Amino acid sequence: MIKVLFKSLRIAFFITLVASALLTITARAQAPTVKVLHVDGTIVPIVADYIERGIDQAEDENATVCIIELDTPGGLLGSTERIVQNIMNADVPVVVYVSPKGAWAASAGTFITLSANIAAMTPGTTIGAAHPVAGGGEEIPEDQMKKITEFSAKWMKTIAEDRGRNMEEAQLAVTESKSFTDVDALNANLIDLRADNLESLITQIDGWEVTLSNGATVTIDTGSHELVRDEMNLIESFLHAISDPNIAYILLSVGSLGIIAEIYNPGMFFPGIAGAISLLLAFYSLGVLDAQWGGILLILLAFGLFVGEVLTTSFGIFTAGGITALIIGSLILFPRGSPLFSVDPWLIAVVVLLIAGFFAFVIQKVLRSRRRQAATGWEELIGKTAVVREALEPEGEIFFKGELWTAVSEKGRVKPGEEVIINKVDGLTLYVTRKPKGK
Repeated sequence: MIKVLFKSLRIAFFITLVASALLTITARAQAPTVKVLHVDGTIVPIVADYIERGIDQAEDENATVCIIELDTPGGLLGSTERIVQNIMNADVPVVVYVSPKGAWAASAGTFITLSANIAAMTPGTTIGAAHPVAGGGEEIPEDQMKKITEFSAKWMKTIAEDRGRNMEEAQLAVTESKSFTDVDALNANLIDLRADNLESLITQIDGWEVTLSNGATVTIDTGSHELVRDEMNLIESFLHAISDPNIAYILLSVGSLGIIAEIYNPGMFFPGIAGAISLLLAFYSLGVLDAQWGGILLILLAFGLFVGEVLTTSFGIFTAGGITALIIGSLILFPRGSPLFSVDPWLIAVVVLLIAGFFAFVIQKVLRSRRRQAATGWEELIGKTAVVREALEPEGEIFFKGELWTAVSEKGRVKPGEEVIINKVDGLTLYVTRKPKGK
C-alpha cells in the first residue's frame, strides 16, 4: 500500500513538473513581442533595405508592434518612398519614434514619421524642413523645382490625410520648410504623443487601436512584452557608413593612388589590391548617392594624367593638368545641392595638397635620376645588381635605382625577387645573369 502511494506521488510530481514547464513555454510563446529598429543617419538605399527587412520579420514573428527609433537629417527621395510604402502597407502596427533627446527627423524623416500608425517624439526633438533638394547636387531649374515641390507637398498631404493628421501644417513643412518641436508637433496634430524614453512609449501605446492597410483593426498589447532589438547587421552597417560623400571621395582618392603606386612600383601587389577594392567601394557609394558623372569622369581623368606622369615623365605638365581636373571634378561632384550630399571643401584641399606633394616628390626623383644617367652614361650600369620584378623567361623586367628596365637572362630562367648582375646594355635592354649566392 505504501509502495503504491509512493509511486502515485512520484507520478503526480512528474506530471506537475511537465505541466509547469509547458505552461512556462506557453506563457513565453504568448508574450507579446515588441520589435525595435534603429535608424541613425542619412536615408539611403541600405536603410530602406534594413527597414523593409525589419518590418517583414516583425510580420513573420507576429509581433504586436514594430517601433522605428529615428534620428536623421534627411536623405534620398527614392529611399524615402520605399520606406513610407513599407510602413503604410505593413501588416503590423508601426510606430516611428524620433529619439533620443536632441535628435531630429528632418526632410525625409518628416515623411517617414508622419506615415507611421503612431508617431511619437522625445522631448527636445524636432521634425520638419522637408523642402526637396537635388539628391546628386545638380542645380534644378526654377520651374522644375516648383513641380517637385508641389508633388512633395501633395504626397505629404496624402500621407497626413491617410493617418488623420493635420494636412495644412504637414504641407507647410514642404512648401515653407517649416520645423516643429515635439510640443509644436503634438499641438499641431502631426504626432500622437511624447515619450521620455522607449519604455514610456511602450507603456503609452498599450491598448491603442490602429487600422492596418488591409482594413483590419488591431489592438496593441504590450503587457508583459518581450523587447527584441534588431540592429543593422555588419554588412548593412558597413554599407551605410560608406554611403557618405566624404567617405566616397576618400575611397576614390585612395583607390586611384593605390593603382598608381602599383604602376610606379609593380610587384608590390598590396597597393594595387587595396586600390582596386577602394575603387569598387567608391563606385558603389557614388552610385548610391547619385553623384554626377561629369565630376567622376574628371577625377578619373586626373588620376589618368597622374599615371601618364609616372610612365612618361612630362616634367610636371601631366601633373598640373591632373590637379586642375581633380579640383574641378571634386567641386562639381555634388555642387550646390543639399549639404547632406557634398564633399567638405577642406577635405578636397587636403587631398589635392597631398597628391600635389606626392607627385612633386616623384618628379624630383625622376629628374635627379635622369641627370645622373646623363652624367655617367650607360656604362655605369655594367656590374651593378638589380632585382627581378617580372620573371626572366628569358625576357622580363628588372628594377634598378627606382626604374623598371627590360632585361634578358643570359643563363636560364630567373624568378621574381631574385638578384641579377647587369652584364651588357643594348639600347634600353639589359642583359643579365643570376647573382651568385653569398655575393
